[in-house]
Amino acid sequence: MPTLPWTVPNTPPHDAEVHVFASRFETRTLRGALRFLAGTPAVWRQISRAPGAHGASLRAQPLRKVFWTVSAWESEGALKTFARSGAHRPISQGLSSQMSDVAFATWQTSADRLPIGWEEVARRLQR
Repeated sequence: MPTLPWTVPNTPPHDAEVHVFASRFETRTLRGALRFLAGTPAVWRQISRAPGAHGASLRAQPLRKVFWTVSAWESEGALKTFARSGAHRPISQGLSSQMSDVAFATWQTSADRLPIGWEEVARRLQR
């Protein structure tokens, strides 16, 4: 599963402002990477039904133990509701001890700039 393509659960209005969330996770071990992959289908199903989700993609580099996510939401509140519910909450809590490095970025953009490219994600996550 190298990359899950940009999926649009709820099409935003063309002129809407959207809240974008990007992340980069690196697991300590290959086993941690496999656990991340094992949880991905349940979280992906949750995103596909999440109120306020305007798009999401996952880039997986499991042999390198690195995972990138990007998603667009109608609001920060919609993102927080998603993160604190469904499959995402227990899976993310269960994986926290497996992480060696994490990075997050959020920003606002116009819906007409979706989908967000991986180059933009990498730039936003640079430290």
